[in-house]
Amino acid sequence: MKAPELREQILSLVEEYARAQWPEAPFQPGQSAVPVSGKVFDGADVRNLVDASLDFWLTTGRFARDFEPRFAAFMEQGFCSLVNSGSSANLVALAALTSPSLGEKRLKPGDEVITCAAGFPTTVNPILQHQLVPVFLDVDIPTYNLDVTRLEEAVGPRTRAIMVAHTLGNPFDLDAVMEVARRHDLWVIEDCCDAVGARYRGRMVGTFGHLATVSFYPAHHLTMGEGGAVLTSDPKLKKLVESFRDWGRDCWCEPGCDNTCRHRFDWQLGELPQGYDHKYTYSHIGYNLKLTDMQAAVGLSQLEKLPGFIERRKENFAYLLEGLKPLEEHLILPEPTPQSDPSWFGFLLTRREGCPRSRNELIQALEGARIGTRLLFGGNLLRQPAYQGIPHRVVGSLEGADRVMRDTFWVGVYPGLDEARLDYMVQTLLACLR
Repeated sequence: MKAPELREQILSLVEEYARAQWPEAPFQPGQSAVPVSGKVFDGADVRNLVDASLDFWLTTGRFARDFEPRFAAFMEQGFCSLVNSGSSANLVALAALTSPSLGEKRLKPGDEVITCAAGFPTTVNPILQHQLVPVFLDVDIPTYNLDVTRLEEAVGPRTRAIMVAHTLGNPFDLDAVMEVARRHDLWVIEDCCDAVGARYRGRMVGTFGHLATVSFYPAHHLTMGEGGAVLTSDPKLKKLVESFRDWGRDCWCEPGCDNTCRHRFDWQLGELPQGYDHKYTYSHIGYNLKLTDMQAAVGLSQLEKLPGFIERRKENFAYLLEGLKPLEEHLILPEPTPQSDPSWFGFLLTRREGCPRSRNELIQALEGARIGTRLLFGGNLLRQPAYQGIPHRVVGSLEGADRVMRDTFWVGVYPGLDEARLDYMVQTLLACLR
């Protein structure tokens, strides 16, 4: 048989294998796991993965080139640059703003970046890694987003940017953030790793700031296993993002391509000799943070399912909200930010004062029933071992972040959860608190 015929036979068998390997199992309360998150995939995803593997290109290739413009269009952005994780996306997005090519607008060591004290570490880590100073604001409960009431107060003489996440798919107050950013000429990076498909005033999150980041980890709205992306509609920022992602090089040729600019040996940059190979000319202190084409292939297949995934998350959130209303005297239920349409990543709960169970008792009851739980990531990050002694500034008391650290947890709403599993979650919490 010819190679194309063999390939098609292999790919057909892959889909058959996927159906046999991962059949849908009936739910058995107390025995079946109810994960807090997870990948939802089918034979088409596995087929794409094997298809890319058969190319044996391995690095970024045809599937990535196909995925980037499609995902940019879904996110209502001009450009999508794939990277190997959401954390790398945050690193590259922040790094791009340190480029000397931005002149007086570039971020320099000692400049300040406003962020939230409660959240995921890698929203904050790039600030520290670039010798910038995080300015921590408190978290608002029950939206679990940046408390914007003291945002204006947080702006100081060296404040240059705001970098903050849309917590668990709930958009932060973009009216307030963008108003302060406009008046003080601040860069804005929207961490959308948990919020793909969320909208604010009808507009997709990620389109308000200068740069946005996304994660494709298995827990997220679509998965590549690992993977992430930086989004922007600014061509200059897109070029900077890709320079920092691709070793810091000045050349913009794709892997496997040469002389896109038609002047590969005509440049003279820095103190290099005239005609030094542009492919090996470096304008930034960069990294290699590309992803593989196998990951992009899975993402491309997942992208077809993404609208359905988002809708299912919203439905599951609404189901839990209705089912847990009888527990409002004991638990604070999550609320969308006004003017927003969240794309929920999880269902956040905070125990009220006087609740008969501690958070640990609630979590242990759920985990004992095989229902997965998570904390709101690092809680108050300034209480974490890694952040002791870091240069920073705090505005306010961070009481909300401390409360999140003590009393908050979340359960899943991902598309793999059906009504039987959601009912089991509700009944387990009702039994625990009644």
